Amino acid sequence: MPPRKDPDASANVPSFYGAELRYQRELAGLTLEQLAEGSFRGVPFLSQIERGERRMPVDLARHVDKVLGTDGFFERRCEDARRARQSGHAEYFADVAEMERHAETIEDWAPMLVPGLLQTASYARAIVRAAMPRASDEEVEEKINARMNRAKLFDAENPPKFWAILDQSLLQRPALPYEQMAELLDHITQVVRNTHSILQILPQTTGAHPFMMGMTRFMTFADAPPVVYTEYLHSGQVIDYPALVKQYRESYDLLRAAALPPEASLAIIEAAAEDYRDGKHRD
Repeated sequence: MPPRKDPDASANVPSFYGAELRYQRELAGLTLEQLAEGSFRGVPFLSQIERGERRMPVDLARHVDKVLGTDGFFERRCEDARRARQSGHAEYFADVAEMERHAETIEDWAPMLVPGLLQTASYARAIVRAAMPRASDEEVEEKINARMNRAKLFDAENPPKFWAILDQSLLQRPALPYEQMAELLDHITQVVRNTHSILQILPQTTGAHPFMMGMTRFMTFADAPPVVYTEYLHSGQVIDYPALVKQYRESYDLLRAAALPPEASLAIIEAAAEDYRDGKHRD
């Protein structure tokens, strides 16, 4: 069993919230299993809240207040924790942005967009502006800064091991002017090589495959079960039910088998960058 990991309550609002939950639970002499009973939530979910990695939904906060006799404390603080977690991210992604900082491994499947950890500011700006055409410049820049800050996890003492599979169509869809597309592709190869990450390209010639719908991410942790995150246009979902995680895992492994080898994939990205730089983009 891995050693107990106590949250740093001073780190941020969610960490304070999680530390207080653990304190009140242990003060009541309850295990995570006992606290979760009757809440329709699993032990891994509660454990991640205690570590400040996930926010507590209102229904669970009410359950916790009732079981621990905390007089509505956790329900009242739900909104504070929610606002603190967003920090420029969409609400449905806030948990994931926090969890990825604690992950041992991160594996992305990107069928439509370059993964956030590999984006440049210009690419992020184009994507955010396309999704939010009525947003103010301040709102757009807040989201761009939040996305760029996520990549700082690669500078950690023990950064997560990163693996991404990109659909080849991403290289051939110029979301930016050609010179900026070249910069984006150069940035991707630089990050992958500097961080010793693995990247594969799924060729456009690939026929039917297990992940023909939506972006998917896997994250594993030293002291918590793995999770899957799926994202669509204006929503996302974290999945921690073991049977479902296993099914997603098997599908991802099949997708990985259909993708090109890592070095061949990077060579394709580098060639595409040259084409954009020379104005020879291949339609």
